[in-house]
Amino acid sequence: MSEAEKKPIDFMGFRKIASVLSIALVVIAIALLATRGLNLGLDFTGGTSVEVEYQEAPPLDDVRETLEEAGYEKFVVQNFGSDTTVLVRLAETGNDELATEVTEALKASGEELELVSSEFVGSQVGEELKEDSGLGMLIALAVVLIYVGMRFQFKFGIASVVPLAHDVIIVLGVFSLFQWTFDLSVLAALLAVIGYSLNDTIVVADRIRENFRKMREGDSQHVINESVHQTIGRTINTSGTTLVVLLALYFFGGEAINNFAVALIIGVVVGTYSSIYVAANMLIALGVAREDLIVPPKEGLAGQEQEEEQPPEWLNRM
Repeated sequence: MSEAEKKPIDFMGFRKIASVLSIALVVIAIALLATRGLNLGLDFTGGTSVEVEYQEAPPLDDVRETLEEAGYEKFVVQNFGSDTTVLVRLAETGNDELATEVTEALKASGEELELVSSEFVGSQVGEELKEDSGLGMLIALAVVLIYVGMRFQFKFGIASVVPLAHDVIIVLGVFSLFQWTFDLSVLAALLAVIGYSLNDTIVVADRIRENFRKMREGDSQHVINESVHQTIGRTINTSGTTLVVLLALYFFGGEAINNFAVALIIGVVVGTYSSIYVAANMLIALGVAREDLIVPPKEGLAGQEQEEEQPPEWLNRM
């Protein structure tokens, strides 16, 4: 094999292009969130959920069509537990009368069903959920910064948190662009994206730290490029197998978890990209160098090594 074939791919050679792409995506996502906002689900806005039990499993599209003909506008229809149990979640608020009205509207289509339960979620509860979810994500990012800063080095902490924020903002931007419903399942997916992206970033960061201590030649960009090249196989394999599972969830998991699966699919793709380019770009921009990762020698270690190298006194007498 020639030297040219042995030379690793110059991932960092594209870092300026990647920087422009990342900044553009984040700016567009923030602009979308500022202008269009998120299509918040009933978990955050409040509303009424009505659970009904059919004699036979109904097509959910027919249930939606019946509700639209009855004059209901903003609602979610999904199976709950079994194919014959249907959960209808409406943005409208009310009491048992609303649940009865919905049940009667569904019976008008000729289906046999009965009301199982109804529940009202106030807007105040939804507002608290929205605030607590945002606070939870900020706390998660802060804990990551502290942990990575203590485990590696403060520059690595910053380079780990920035990609996580980058991934979350882009996922939110996509949901804002297409006005997909943002509910608690999508929030759970965002937290899972943070964990997945962090795991990938930590693997790359650990190899970068190892190579900074082991490699005696080359600048920071060369060392980081070598580290990314050494971990890219693991990154692609992990992301690929994860995407296979998520695609199966999306196509066969039903409507109830579609948005959850979509958020994770986008997050895994963006997270894989950010662990290579955003995190590595941040380390180069912060000026990480070999001196930042050298372990200082313990006091008296040199003298101790000299003592250990000297032969014992009894051996000198022989």
